[in-house]
Amino acid sequence: MNKNILRRILKAAVLLIALGLLIFFTVVPTYMDRQFNKLLPLDAPPLADSVRAFHNSLPIIGDMHDDILLWDRDITEHHEYGHTDIPRLKKGHVGLQFFSVVTKTPKGINYQRNSGDTDQITLLMIAQGAPWRTWFSLTERALYRAHTLYKTAEEHPTMLRVITRSSQLRTVLNIPEEKRPIMGLLAIEGMHALDGKRENLALLDNAGYRMIGLAHFFDNAFSGSAHGIEKYGLTELGKKTFKEMEQRKILIDLAHASPAAIDDALKLATRPLVVSHTGVKGTCKSPRNLSDAQLRGIAATGGIIGIGFWKEAVCGSNPEHIARAMRYAADIAGVDHIALGSDWDGATKEEIGAEQLPYLTAALFKEGFTKKDIEKIMGENLLRLLSQTLPE
Repeated sequence: MNKNILRRILKAAVLLIALGLLIFFTVVPTYMDRQFNKLLPLDAPPLADSVRAFHNSLPIIGDMHDDILLWDRDITEHHEYGHTDIPRLKKGHVGLQFFSVVTKTPKGINYQRNSGDTDQITLLMIAQGAPWRTWFSLTERALYRAHTLYKTAEEHPTMLRVITRSSQLRTVLNIPEEKRPIMGLLAIEGMHALDGKRENLALLDNAGYRMIGLAHFFDNAFSGSAHGIEKYGLTELGKKTFKEMEQRKILIDLAHASPAAIDDALKLATRPLVVSHTGVKGTCKSPRNLSDAQLRGIAATGGIIGIGFWKEAVCGSNPEHIARAMRYAADIAGVDHIALGSDWDGATKEEIGAEQLPYLTAALFKEGFTKKDIEKIMGENLLRLLSQTLPE
């Protein structure tokens, strides 16, 4: 073959590889974000001015579960896709937001039965240009996501403040509301983020994580999942780590945990337990939704239950479906134990993004909740819990 032709072929091949890499690193992450996080057309009556005014007068609005950190989206800028960013949280009058970190999800993810043998997040981390150490360690992924949130807060102190201590919570609450940054707290979906090592809990604690779930979509070394293969309870390692989390004042999240693991947690708990995002079987019989007995048990610990906004949690996605689940949960557990658990940007399709929250307030009124009830659900319950449980 002519050398000039060979050179042209090699040059074309190099250019094609370079183009492919460019697309992989610049287009794929945003494309996936847009595809997985859909904001659906809102199915709700027109919003009364009085309801919007009441919503904007609420002392605090807090949500227990936002997965936006998974997508490497610039949270300080307004986006036309997905469910949240800081400008949209501000428009929705949200003042306190748990930012949850996903470190691993299996291929073919479903609500019934998943193995932990595969992982979809590795490729996403590579595509996002994350450090190489995050390609091989789930703990490093969690530390990296925490670092990015702190960096955002450092660069935009008037927009975001990361909260790890009750004293920090009080400090921000003392800032006049019109100047107050959003209070962000770090959470993790699943104890597999410890890479099977209890000693890694200290690293995550030091990184500022204040809530950790027992499991996500598959069984792990610490706990069974509602969507796992065996769906077992807490293992011996899980029970020891559970106790250490309580000692470190890290909230224990039962979202996605197997029924056996929830039973074990209720027996072991000496501090409030939470469910960051869920539905209730009384209005939607999903495998991961809570039974009446589980609702009562969690409330008995002094904990709170975040009701989700997506179809599989409440058997619908409009504000009335969400409010109906909240009504049922409040009737069983008590209104003091109900909160927002949106699962925003969690590969979900939702009608209520941050800007649409006033429509949920309207739906809560329609369900018969009082103004005081709505204040509690929208944020006072979560704020009370954090004031009582965050370390000093």
